[in-house]
Amino acid sequence: MENAFNVSNNLILLGLVEMEGLEYLYCVLSIALYLFILLLSIVIVFVIFTDTKLHEPMYILISNLVLNGIFGSSSFFPKLIVDLITSSKTITHGNCMAQVLCITLFAMYEMSTFTMMAYDRYLAVCHPLHYGTWITNERVINLIIGSLVVSFIALLIAMFLTWKLPLCGNRLNNIFCDNMSLIILSCVDSSISQLYSASVFIVYLCVTIFVTVFSYLQIFSVCLKISGESRQKAVHTLVTHLLNFSIFLIGLLFIFIRYRLGSIKLPVIIHVLLSVTTLAVLPLLNPLIYGVRTHAVNIRITHYLQKMYAWPKWTNIPLHSAPISVISDNQSQ
Repeated sequence: MENAFNVSNNLILLGLVEMEGLEYLYCVLSIALYLFILLLSIVIVFVIFTDTKLHEPMYILISNLVLNGIFGSSSFFPKLIVDLITSSKTITHGNCMAQVLCITLFAMYEMSTFTMMAYDRYLAVCHPLHYGTWITNERVINLIIGSLVVSFIALLIAMFLTWKLPLCGNRLNNIFCDNMSLIILSCVDSSISQLYSASVFIVYLCVTIFVTVFSYLQIFSVCLKISGESRQKAVHTLVTHLLNFSIFLIGLLFIFIRYRLGSIKLPVIIHVLLSVTTLAVLPLLNPLIYGVRTHAVNIRITHYLQKMYAWPKWTNIPLHSAPISVISDNQSQ
């Protein structure tokens, strides 16, 4: 049935068609951005994994967030770079589904990680005396594995429903594949697939936003009650996490706007810009923000760079910086 409807096993990515004439410019920019993401992310992960003083729940979650950014950008940039070099504008149906799975898993897992980080900071700021017993490295790792398994299973069901849909077209208004674009191309009633995908997304989004907003409101209420250095550290924590979470929500908003305007004839470049925000911007900003604004990580990165390159003394940061104290309360950033 699927073969009877599909015009071709290959799908055309119209976003790549729009790049004709400037392929090499876009290729150079994509390579530079991807390498920058990899470099920053690997540095953060290396520092956290090799420094035992950073083997704490908050830093495990930061490294998890950064690794997810590597996974998300790697599901998008390598294919784009190869397509720009070879002037290819197509993708097979099977590879398209694999890319949909990877990109959607990245987005859902990003929401889970932000939620876990918000709850971790809520316990650290609002319940500092019990933080060490309520949140341990083992529990954080179990939460990470559990959220990954739940997300993967939920997405596999969605992918199965989409895979079975016969397609009456082969043109996607993007430079990569996404589940909704494939559903739109369906020749038959796709209400079951749409209902399941929408239900999973809405439930997942509502739960994560509720926990995240609750945690941030509790942290904010504590900030109003305390004063001095503790208040400054709590506010610093709140601003850092809110900044990244807001950027992620803006990316989701762009995707929502894109599909709400599906009946309007927008230029393909607008579809591309609305789609790539989460995939291109967030993996870049995560290591930048947490590498710069997280004080302990910043110090250890500088320490490693000084040892490697013997930075001059005018940097005002000693080569053998003082040991980093265990940060298990609101001294998180």
